[in-house]
Amino acid sequence: MMRIIIFGPPGAGKGTQAKLISDEYNIPHLSTGEIFRSAIKNETPLGKEVKSILDTGDLVPDEKVVGLVEEELKKEKYEDGYVLDGFPRTVPQAKAFDKILKEKNKSLDAFLQLQVPEEELIDRILSRGEGRSDDTPEKIKNRLNVYWEETQPVLNYYQEQDVVRKVEGVGSIEEIFRRIKKALED
Repeated sequence: MMRIIIFGPPGAGKGTQAKLISDEYNIPHLSTGEIFRSAIKNETPLGKEVKSILDTGDLVPDEKVVGLVEEELKKEKYEDGYVLDGFPRTVPQAKAFDKILKEKNKSLDAFLQLQVPEEELIDRILSRGEGRSDDTPEKIKNRLNVYWEETQPVLNYYQEQDVVRKVEGVGSIEEIFRRIKKALED
């Protein structure tokens, strides 16, 4: 089975493509964003804390995200592989994830980087209608800046491990998914 990270800026289509990967390869989809949104919706202590962080457009602290993912990955359904969406977002998270894999004697099979121009990202986020409190042009630009500053180094980290596969993230959902399948088969 495969252990895949789907990576890209906000609005790149990670969640959409991760669900397709999950279905195609019969592996679970683990989205930190989904976990956080559910916690926010249910007004759990984690949800309240995360909401105040996300409302400013900042990233949730590494320790909190790593702990959440590590706990989730202990579930049996992830034993034979998974697609991670929204994690890791920082180099410390990537290093912590490597440690989690090493402890289980597993390795990462692919790091899929969805490449999408910034103008397209802003248009997608504004049109997706999730109604997030940070879906305004100014906050989207802040989220993208945070992404480029804090998350882009994760790409460099995984390039050193030779697992990065770049995928053009513009086109129809089906076209992008065909590119992903090709990248996973290469």
